[in-house]
Formats: sequence, structure tokens, C-alpha cells
Amino acid sequence: MNGWLIVNSFVKWDKFSEIYELLLDAGKKVGVSLEMKTSSDIFCSVQSEFSSLKLPDFAIFWDKDILLAKRLEKMGLRLFNTSESIETCDDKGQTAIALQEGGIRTPLTFLSPKAYPAFGCTDMTFLRKAEEKLGYPMVIKENRGSFGQQVHLVNNSYEAERLIASFKEHPFIMQEYIEESAGRDVRVNVVGGRVVASMYRFNDNDFRSNITNGGSMKKYEASEAQAKIAIDACKAIGLDFAGVDVLFGKEGPIICEVNSNPHFKTTLECTGINMAEHIISHIAEVMGS
Repeated sequence: MNGWLIVNSFVKWDKFSEIYELLLDAGKKVGVSLEMKTSSDIFCSVQSEFSSLKLPDFAIFWDKDILLAKRLEKMGLRLFNTSESIETCDDKGQTAIALQEGGIRTPLTFLSPKAYPAFGCTDMTFLRKAEEKLGYPMVIKENRGSFGQQVHLVNNSYEAERLIASFKEHPFIMQEYIEESAGRDVRVNVVGGRVVASMYRFNDNDFRSNITNGGSMKKYEASEAQAKIAIDACKAIGLDFAGVDVLFGKEGPIICEVNSNPHFKTTLECTGINMAEHIISHIAEVMGS
């Protein structure tokens, strides 16, 4: 059985390269031939439809190039994760809708209205309506972003309006602030419908718990409720594997975000559990069935 690990052509960062190496090494350990391909390596015209390439049995799509993923799927290539699930995770608005439709508990969420480059958000009527339900502090997230860098906490209308104006035409969501989970959450790593590793993340100086933003971590065993909601979130989105961020809510766990391309190196460092090995084993099981 042979596969491709498809990665972005332009991201040159050790944090990503380490993940790639873990996946490639995991394939070698179980006899799965995995070859890394950048999006440039398989670049071709729409008309040629990859005719010059011998497609493998499967591909791990570790990129967010949705058009490329969809083209490969159209040619019959089995992707882990699928283009649809990656697209849903890469847009926080789409994630919110998918989780709501799946009956998954999330913070109360409002989606920004469509804005255009020439105008931006010039009428804040929608913000007034969101304020009535969310109050302040309020969490505002740009629809696309990673490592918590596009997640903001605003304390009043003035801060919210200035932030929204800076987004111009780019979409965002407005969410309820879960105060009891400020600066802490649980990263639950799910593969093939089961939890393989969890860690507790915390930050005493920021409402975001992301390790990249200065957060700390420690090994943690997810509760039955935390594990269930993380698994259910993956099912709702259709993911083979994911890193699910679970908040502590007054009435039980709440899903914060779902990551289709989780950076599990920190989980390995914290727990000693290599998610890459679980991903490869899951693929071997699926492809062998």
C-alpha cells in the first residue's frame, strides 16, 4: 500500500516539518510507503487532470488547498481527511454550523454578515444585536486562523467596532465568552472515532490556552463527557482524525474548535503518545477493509 503526504509548497517552518517527519516515520514502521509531495510537485492544468502522475492508493492531505483536494478526490483518490471536512474546519463559521447541525454544544455564536472590499462593515446594527445576547467580554474570531492568533477578546462596543473595522471584508464570528474556562482547555486528539491522547492546556496570562501563545501543558485523561463530545464533533464534521479543543462549561464540556491538521508534536512531548502512529494505523485499517 502506498500513499502521498500532501503538504503546502510555501510553508517552511520547523513546526510543520516535524509533523511531516513523524508521519513519514510512522509509515515506515508498519510498512506503509508514504511519499511527501508538495502542492507544486503535483501542480498541473485543470485539463490534464493529473494524467502525468501515477496516483497512489491514498493521500494524507496536510494542507488547506481545498480546490486541489477536490480535484484529487474527483479522480478517485481517497483523502484522509476529506476536502469537505478540511474546508469545514478551516472556516470557523462553517464549523459552527456543522457542530450546531450535529447537536454539539458550543458557545453561543453569531456569524458576521457578508462584507465587500470597497465597503467593509460600515453599519454595526448586527453588532448591537449580538451584544444583546453575548454581552461583554465577547470573543471575536476571524474565520480563518491558527494557533489562536486570530482570536480576540473585546471588553466593550468601542473595542469591538475598532476590531471589526480592521477586518474590512474578511468574515468573522462573535462568540459567548466562557469565563469559567478562561486560559484553560483540553486538547483531545481523536483518530478513527476514538480518543488516543489528551492534554490539559493552561495560561495564567491570556484567555487563550494555545501553547504557541505562551501556554503550558500537562498530561490529562479526558473525562467520559469530554471524550464523547470530541468524538461526536469529529463525526459531525466527517473527520478521520482531529485535535479537538474542549472548554470547561458550567453545565459540561463545550467545543471551542476542531482542527483537521492538528500540530500534535506538543501532545507527543507532553504525553509520549505519537498521534502519527495512530493515524497511519487507522489508514491501514480503512484501506485494508
